[in-house]
Amino acid sequence: MISIVIPALNEEKVIANTLKCLLSLAGDYEVIVVDGGSQDRTLEIVRLYESVTLIVSDKGRAIQMNAGAAQARGEFILFLHADTLLPKHALTTIQSYENNTDVNAGGFLHKFSGDDWRLRMISAIDNYRCRRSLVFYGDQALFVRSSLFNELSGFPNQPILEDWEFGRRLVKMTSPVMVKDYVITDSRKFENIGIWKSFFRIFYILTKLKLGFSISKQHPFFKEVR
Repeated sequence: MISIVIPALNEEKVIANTLKCLLSLAGDYEVIVVDGGSQDRTLEIVRLYESVTLIVSDKGRAIQMNAGAAQARGEFILFLHADTLLPKHALTTIQSYENNTDVNAGGFLHKFSGDDWRLRMISAIDNYRCRRSLVFYGDQALFVRSSLFNELSGFPNQPILEDWEFGRRLVKMTSPVMVKDYVITDSRKFENIGIWKSFFRIFYILTKLKLGFSISKQHPFFKEVR
């Protein structure tokens, strides 16, 4: 079985579409939505889906994902952003790895919704980066065996870029696989901030981190865009 953990915070615009897409997929899985204190209709919408487990935790993506993982019963845990849609065969593909001890983690190729060429270019660059490094970002639907996730003590308790830091630790333990299907992330955040501005901010932030500098949670890129 696969446990799908979705951290959510004020996601009323996208959570219904994500859950409808997810629950239409074949496979043996459970869905756990972890809310971090939504003030909109997110909780109301999630409660409409009786098969979905809803839990509430403190705010913070790492905190929420770790809380969901603590409730997970699956061999693999898949961490899915509330604005990201899985491809048709995503879950059956992951299930096929359950008895393959050579596969302990992985993720998907990524693209944004819409057809703006700049967003396609950004996704292409990110997919190339991931092929080389095997460090998956959160919007690439990272999945990992629950035993390995626990061995790594879950996501680091930091306010931002917990996915990047976890991915760096993960590749020291195993070689994640890249599933050659695309997850689709809603492009509203990039479009709201500005596509080029978003791209160069990410490049700037990752460059600073690789050089050992810290990044504040107050950085403009990390503002909530709903």
